Amino acid sequence: MLRVEEQQLPVEFSPELIKSFDDIVSRYPAGKQKSALLPILHLVQAEHGWLSSNAMDKVAEYLKIQHIEVYEVATFYSMYFMRPQGKYVLEVCRTGPCGIVGAEKIMDHIEQKLGVKEGEVTADGLFSWRGVECLAACGYGPVLQIGPEYTFYENLTNDSVDKLIADLKVKGNN
Repeated sequence: MLRVEEQQLPVEFSPELIKSFDDIVSRYPAGKQKSALLPILHLVQAEHGWLSSNAMDKVAEYLKIQHIEVYEVATFYSMYFMRPQGKYVLEVCRTGPCGIVGAEKIMDHIEQKLGVKEGEVTADGLFSWRGVECLAACGYGPVLQIGPEYTFYENLTNDSVDKLIADLKVKGNN
């Protein structure tokens, strides 16, 4: 499992990333640069894999806003990761309809199969998993999505999860 403390290295944004920030900020009226926060956080996470406190501080400095303003937004939305994630993040719907048809059992199975608890990363860096709120596929539960492409898998069984994990291992090791 990756340790967050080991990952808190100084962050420098590439000139290309800063250019992308500038482009996004230019879409908003002068003095309203905070409006660019969500898409900028997406870009930072895409480049770094997650949002460290150092990266969020750099975003705040770039946008000339308070650090807490970035933290409030980043921690509110589940699409932002506050710790390192695996290459494949398995997000299992855990709300009512999926729960009724076995989401908890699927999450237990994933934990056993991967050997990591929710929010942890496998030793090979390929996988992490977590329960999430509704994925809007209530008639096909239990369901999961895999980011960052957000591919959906429906009507999950232990066997289908095993096959998915095996296929991703092959893909991830190539």
